[in-house]
Amino acid sequence: MNCGVMFYLLIGRPWQFDRKVIHEGASNVYSVLVGSKRVRLPSLATHSLVPKQPPKTPSFFLNSREFEQEVEEEGCSYALVITTATTSIKTPNNEKLEGLLKEFADVFPEELPQGLPPLRGIEHDIDLIPGAPLPNKPAYRCDSVASGELQRQIEDLIEKGYVKESMRPCVMPTLLVPKKDCTWRKCIDSRAVNNITVKY
Repeated sequence: MNCGVMFYLLIGRPWQFDRKVIHEGASNVYSVLVGSKRVRLPSLATHSLVPKQPPKTPSFFLNSREFEQEVEEEGCSYALVITTATTSIKTPNNEKLEGLLKEFADVFPEELPQGLPPLRGIEHDIDLIPGAPLPNKPAYRCDSVASGELQRQIEDLIEKGYVKESMRPCVMPTLLVPKKDCTWRKCIDSRAVNNITVKY
């Protein structure tokens, strides 16, 4: 999965008015006013017309003159200082915390145990409104990568005993949503079933 930053942007007229947007028709480039600076926003088509150049390795280091110039322009700065700790300092609070974690190690396992918790004597059920028509929603379309990931997650949940085959008369469509770390989150669309569920 690609986590790039290129995306389509739809700019409305009120936003253009507030930012004093200027559109250069020949090059199809928008420039907006951000604070006291004017920032150019080239379109995707403009990027494709520009001949590709070999990528340059970005440099995130500033010399003293560039650093002073940035501070003067921005008005504030943040410094990241990297140090190597030679000795680990432990406070009494840390030792108490480590003692608690060791004492209750069974409560904080590295991985969750297989299967569901034991029955507690009170079992909840989702009751549907009697006589309500069952929803018949189509499944969400997905490509082969998303379909394989969805199958993998479901098989993993079945193997661990967290889910089992449903005996319900209707199903809820499932889709995958990308997370910030480029992994997938499985989401269940239960809106149609919620509409015919008895509200206790």
